[in-house]
Amino acid sequence: MSDTLSSRKTAAALRVSARVSVQLLLVLVAAAVALWILGRMWSVVWPLIVALFLTTLTWPPAAFLRRRGWAPALAASVVTLLFLVVAAGIAALIALPVASQSGELADGVVEGIQRLREWAAGPPLNIGDDQITGAFDAAVARIQNSAGTAVSTVVTGVSTVFNGLVTAVLALFLMFFFLKDGPRFLPWLTRQLPGRLATDVPVVAARSWETLGSFVRSQAFVGLLDAVFIGLGLWIVGVPLVLPLAVLTFVSAFVPIVGALFAGLVAVLIALVSNGLTDALIVLAIIVLVQQLEGNVFQPMIQSRGLGLHAAVVLLAVTLGGSLAGVVGSLLAVPLAALIAVFWNYLREQLVAVPPGPAAGEPAAGATAPA
Repeated sequence: MSDTLSSRKTAAALRVSARVSVQLLLVLVAAAVALWILGRMWSVVWPLIVALFLTTLTWPPAAFLRRRGWAPALAASVVTLLFLVVAAGIAALIALPVASQSGELADGVVEGIQRLREWAAGPPLNIGDDQITGAFDAAVARIQNSAGTAVSTVVTGVSTVFNGLVTAVLALFLMFFFLKDGPRFLPWLTRQLPGRLATDVPVVAARSWETLGSFVRSQAFVGLLDAVFIGLGLWIVGVPLVLPLAVLTFVSAFVPIVGALFAGLVAVLIALVSNGLTDALIVLAIIVLVQQLEGNVFQPMIQSRGLGLHAAVVLLAVTLGGSLAGVVGSLLAVPLAALIAVFWNYLREQLVAVPPGPAAGEPAAGATAPA
């Protein structure tokens, strides 16, 4: 048997590799162009995404009212107003108790920092005041640099959604129209598209909507788990403002990384002010434990089950999204990966070669002809 390479087979393999490489390059160029266009339109696309997320949360009550015979416009109006009332109530639940104790909070922070410095200066650490000051300044500088990076990412990536009221109002109006006219979208889309697209695009859109709703519901459930466990820990330790802190934890679960960090810092700060350093460290340990369980156990399991994604895919998607686009990338990574999976599964269904069936009157392969 000869070990000499066949020039004909080698040339054929090179031609196939070159053709596949050119096709992949064209796909990557098209994806890059699409992302560039998306970036130029981000100030409009982001409110649209926010409105879709809100619609998945508010659609069940709107659908309930529609099934009871309510007009679509009336059902959408009532649900939108209720959503605004609930959002305002949550904001008041968080803001008012904290604002009422703002003076005590500020005095307690100063006192807590001073006690921390005195404890570090004594045995067994015996850290000098200049060392504490240097370490504190370095930590503050690092936090400021991280905050600056996060803020710049938010400003450049999210545009006006965090900087102006106009974008929030636009998202609410879009949510209202989605609640009102959503069921008419797929029939309208079917009439607008030619040929096979009239079948394929509405099917993919319907599956994508179900997947997006599953993501938002699973994220809300994960946030509820965080709020319950952290709130229970705060109640056991005896930290005040348990309910506002639990609500803040639930709301912040929809903003990965920054939301959890902010809610945790507020809880530790309040524990430090009201209960002292020991309870603050206990609260910090509780938050770290719950966040680790949530990030590595609960969230991958729940999202992978609801989205049809493996837990490892969820973790990798969040990591990749965060490295590419910061906070916004972490927020959109999992639903985007799920939507890509929906498109890919549908594409595979259409590309799978179905073996042709037997002709009329002809028995199937392996079947015994009647006697």
